[in-house]
Amino acid sequence: MSLSVENLEHNMAKLTIEASAETLDAAINEAYKKAKGKISVPGFRKGKVPQAYLEKMYGVEMFYEDAANIIIPDAYAKELEESDLDIVSQPQVEVTQIEKGKPFIFTALVAIKPEVTLGDYKGIEVPKTDVTVTEEEIAEEISKVQDQNSRTITIEDRPVQDKDEVTIDFVGSVDGEEFEGGKGEDYPLVIGSHSFIDNFEDQLIGSNIGDLVDVNVTFPEEYHAKDLAGKPALFKVTIKGIKAKEVSEFDDEFVQEVSEFDTVDEYKADLKAKLEEKKSKEAKTEKENTVIDKIIENATMDIPDAMLQTQVRQMAEEFAQRLSYQGLKLEQYFQFTGLNQDTFLAQMQPQATKRIESRLVLEAIAKAEAIEVSEDELKKEVENMAAAYQMEADKLMEMIGDREKEQMKQDIAVQKAVDLVVEAAKEV
Repeated sequence: MSLSVENLEHNMAKLTIEASAETLDAAINEAYKKAKGKISVPGFRKGKVPQAYLEKMYGVEMFYEDAANIIIPDAYAKELEESDLDIVSQPQVEVTQIEKGKPFIFTALVAIKPEVTLGDYKGIEVPKTDVTVTEEEIAEEISKVQDQNSRTITIEDRPVQDKDEVTIDFVGSVDGEEFEGGKGEDYPLVIGSHSFIDNFEDQLIGSNIGDLVDVNVTFPEEYHAKDLAGKPALFKVTIKGIKAKEVSEFDDEFVQEVSEFDTVDEYKADLKAKLEEKKSKEAKTEKENTVIDKIIENATMDIPDAMLQTQVRQMAEEFAQRLSYQGLKLEQYFQFTGLNQDTFLAQMQPQATKRIESRLVLEAIAKAEAIEVSEDELKKEVENMAAAYQMEADKLMEMIGDREKEQMKQDIAVQKAVDLVVEAAKEV
């Protein structure tokens, strides 16, 4: 077995891997053994046709494809393990020689991890973030809790108001002609939700149950139905019912019902502390993102397209897996969103590029700063994982292979690089 490497532009490489003629002969024999049970030839019992007879009648070429598929995965993996190449894409394989009695030769076009030239990464300037919690923010959260614990009542003695839920029948028309999708019965609509176009909902305020209201609106220019885009429309709307949320007063009694606290003051103090913690975490994340974005701007790297496409496919698989947890398939998601495979993958490219760039610059910083990860740090990370999976840390450590441990160390080093550049950043 031998490997030769031809470096190409944009961090691509062409690998030429050669296996011996004996390896090819063995693979052809294995291909025959796997296929013989499916081959029927007059004069022979099924599965008993000699290999030499088949090769004479149909040519040894009949086993070439299966033989190549037997050789390539193991040969590719073996040569990569023994080389120092850092390959970051799936190989594009092409067989260049396959002939019985001769060496088997194939090529693999791959992307190599690009080198990063770092610019400034310490002392990055970032805007100072205010994490002060205001009384308005506290009041807004209290309002949400009141809304969540409200009860719905039927209104019969007043007209429609903002935030009411009305039940309506409606018929829409453009130039006197009804249009598809413009009719509904017993439709629940929350006033102020802006779920209908233009100022539709505002024109229902002040109406009473039983009223027939003429609602005049204009479809947006970018409306999805091109035959309606930009056109004025008339909706004849019948008000059939009005409901409103009845909100409890925010007092000690309410606090005792919805929390473990006894008084409004205790509840508000706890709420303020939680909001401060939330804002601090958000500010930390925003600061990290800003610092890393600027470090990427200051660095140079040539990301091969094959590396990007591999990252896009990986992210697409992760997305599909998350959908499956919700009982959905990717095809259903496409139906709901109007996307297809190509547009879906295209939308993922910017995020994939950012993920690659971030990882590359942080790995480069970890290398430049000689960041090391101790066995104790690895052990602590495994203990955290074990707690999350409700496992014993020692058993989990035994299950993790050397390659996975090395990857975990790299991840820890990258996080330490993040901490380093964020700590070194200057707030202005």
